[in-house]
Amino acid sequence: MTEFPPPPATELPRLATPRQSTAAHLRLDIQGLRALAVSLVILSHIGVARFSGGYVGVDVFFVISGFVITSMLLRELSSTGRLSIRTFYARRALRLLPAATVVVIATLAGSWLYLSRVRFADYVGDALSSSLYAANIRLASTGTDYLSQGSPPSPFQHFWSLAVEEQFYLVWPLLLLVSWTVARRHAFPLALPTAVLTVVSFALSLLTTATSPSWAYFGPHTRAWELGTGSLLAMAATRLEKLPARIAAAATWTGLACVLIAAFTFDQDTPFPGYHALLPVLGTALVLAGGCVPTRFGARRLLALRPAVWVGGLSYGWYLWHWPLLVIGPMALRRSPELPLLLALMAVALPAAWATSRLVENPVRFHPVLRRRPGSALGVGAGLSAGAVSLVLLAGTFPPAIDSGVPAPVLQNALRAAPDAEGRLAELLGSAPARLPSNLTPGLDAIRSKRSAAYRDGCHANYTGTSAPPCVFGDRASDKVVVLFGDSHAAQWFPALDRLARARHWRLVSLTKASCKAATVTTVLQHKPYRSCDIWRNDVLARIDRLRPFLVIVSSSDAGTLVDPELDPLQEWTAGYRRTFQRLTATGAQVVALLDTPWPKSDPVDCAASYPLRLTTCATDTATSFRDPIRREATRAAAASSGVSVIDPEPWFCAPDGDCPVVVDDTLVYRDDSHVAETYAQALAPVVGDRLSRTLAGRARAEGTPLVALRPDARPPFGTGRPPASTGRSQAAYWWAE
Repeated sequence: MTEFPPPPATELPRLATPRQSTAAHLRLDIQGLRALAVSLVILSHIGVARFSGGYVGVDVFFVISGFVITSMLLRELSSTGRLSIRTFYARRALRLLPAATVVVIATLAGSWLYLSRVRFADYVGDALSSSLYAANIRLASTGTDYLSQGSPPSPFQHFWSLAVEEQFYLVWPLLLLVSWTVARRHAFPLALPTAVLTVVSFALSLLTTATSPSWAYFGPHTRAWELGTGSLLAMAATRLEKLPARIAAAATWTGLACVLIAAFTFDQDTPFPGYHALLPVLGTALVLAGGCVPTRFGARRLLALRPAVWVGGLSYGWYLWHWPLLVIGPMALRRSPELPLLLALMAVALPAAWATSRLVENPVRFHPVLRRRPGSALGVGAGLSAGAVSLVLLAGTFPPAIDSGVPAPVLQNALRAAPDAEGRLAELLGSAPARLPSNLTPGLDAIRSKRSAAYRDGCHANYTGTSAPPCVFGDRASDKVVVLFGDSHAAQWFPALDRLARARHWRLVSLTKASCKAATVTTVLQHKPYRSCDIWRNDVLARIDRLRPFLVIVSSSDAGTLVDPELDPLQEWTAGYRRTFQRLTATGAQVVALLDTPWPKSDPVDCAASYPLRLTTCATDTATSFRDPIRREATRAAAASSGVSVIDPEPWFCAPDGDCPVVVDDTLVYRDDSHVAETYAQALAPVVGDRLSRTLAGRARAEGTPLVALRPDARPPFGTGRPPASTGRSQAAYWWAE
C-alpha cells in the first residue's frame, strides 16, 4: 500500500493519570520516538530500500498522539473535575493551523509554478480538503480508481494523517468526558468505552483491509484503534509506573525492535494496516509503557538524547515540509528524483521546519492573549482556515496556461487524406510540435477519462473476471469476423479496429482482460498466481474456435512477471506464445501478432502539462522505449514457428531518427504512462488498415494466392469498397484487398 507522512506532533507530554497531576514529569523519550517515526517515514519516501516499511511511522505517531492528548485531558479532569472542550479545540487550533496554513499556501504556489498544469484543478481540490481536514476522505474515495493508477502523487497527500487525527479528536474529548462522568457516578470502568472503541475499530481495520484497501488505509474508523491504544496506555499510567525496572527496560527495547522490524520488513505490497499494523502499534505501546519507569538501561535514555529530542520537537514542521519538497523540488530544479537530490531536499526541509516553528508556529501558539482567551484563539483558527480556503479558491480561478495558443493541423484528417498513410505519419512524427497546440483534442484535462466502447460497455474484463462478455461491434450482421484478443495493450487498439470494422463491414469481437497476457503462461498478480487470467484465456480461446473468424489480432503488454522466476524467460514466453498461436491458427483464421507499443519515459499527460512549450523534454527514443526486449524476441520466435504474421508498431510512434514524441499534430499519443490515447489510436485507423492489408497480402503471396485477387496496390479511399460476391479464392485475401 502506498505510504504517506505521519500525523503531527502534539504538545510536549507530561505523564498523568486521574490521580496524578503534581508528580507529572517531562517525557523527553517521546520526542525521540517522534524523531524516529518521522525519520522512518522520510527514509521510506525517498526510496531507501532498507526502510521500505518506514510508513509505519504514521502508526507510531497515532499511538503517541493518543497517549499524549489523553494524558493531558485526564490531567485536567483530575485537577478540576471538568473538561473545557472549547479550550481543548483552541489549543489544537493554535498548535496545528498556523504552520499547516503556511505549508498549504506555499505548496499550492509551488504546484502552480512547477507541477502538471492539467492537474492544477485536482491540486486545488486537494488543498481545499487539506485545509478542511478532509484529505483522507478524498484519498479514500479516489484511491481505488483504476484510471488514477500510475499517476504522480499529490503534493498535499500527506495531510491525510492530520485529517484522521483531527476527526478522532472531534469526538474523543466528548466521549472521554461522558466516560469520566459515568465512571465517577456509577463505579464504571473508565477504560471500558475506549477499549470497546479500540476493539471495534481494529475489527473494522481487519475487514476493510481485505475488501477496500484505500478506505482501510485512510479511513478514520480503521485508524481510531491506534489512537485508542495510546489512550488506554494513558489511562493505565499509574499502574505502569509500578512496573519493575527490568521489565520496563525490556519493554522499551522490545517495542523499539518491533517498530524497526516493521520498517525493515514491510513494503509497498504489505496489506496494511490490518493485522500487520499490530507490530508497530504494540511496539510503540511497549516503548511508552516501559518509559513510564525511569530506568538506567532502558531505551528511554537513548531516545532522550539531545539531537533526537531536537528533531522530535521539529517533527511536525519537518513532516509538513518534506512531502511537498519531494514532489515539487525535482520538478522545480528540472532534475531526476535521484537519492542524493532527495536527501538534499530533506536536509532543506529541516531548517524550513525550524523557521516555521520560530517565526510562525510558536509566536501564535504561545501568544499570551490567545492562551488566556480560548474564544479569541478559536477565532484566529477559524480565520486561518477561512483565509486558506479563500486563497485556494482564488488560485483556482487563475489556472496556469497549458498551451502555446497556436493551433495544429488535425492528425486524423491528414492521415485520412494521404495516399500513403504510414509514410505521411512518418513525416508528421519527424516534425512533431515542440509546443502544445491550442486545439489539442481532447484537452489534457479530458484525455484520461476518454474511453472507447470496449471500456464503456464493460467489455474489458477486470482482474477477477474469468469469462468474456458477449461484446460485438462493427457490422453485427456480417459473416466476416475479426477478433481482438489480449490485455489492455490490445484493448488500446480497439478505436482503430472499430473504425475499420464499421467502414469495411466486419463483425468485430473484442476479447480483452486487464493484465492478462495472450501467451499461455501463468503470471503474477499481487504476489499470487493470476489464475483468473488462465481461466479467462482458456475460455476465450475456446470461444474463438467456435467463432471461426477470418482474422485474429493478438497483442499484450510487455509488463508482467512469470509465476516461477527461476525459469528462463525467453524460453517460457516463446513456448507460451507458441501454444496460444497454435490454438488460434487451428481455427483456420489468419493470426496477426501486434507487438507492444513503445513506452513513454514518464507520464506524458503530466509531462506535457508541465512543459507545454518544451514538449521535446517529454519525448523518448527507441533505444529506451521498449519495456522488455526479451518478450518481443519471444513473440517473433513463436510467430515464425506458428505461421503467424507480426506487425511492429514502432514506426507509428517514433520518427525514423528514433525520436518518439508525445504529441503529433493536434493529438496526444498516450493517455498514461503506457497506454495509447483513444484519439491517437482512432487516427491511426488508415495506417493500421494499410499495414494489415500488406501483411496479409504478403502472407497470401507466400501461400500461393493469386495477386490479382488481392489488388494490394489498388486500395480505394478509406472506408469504401466491398469484396466480390463470390470467388474461388481466399476470403481473407479479398476482404483485405480493400
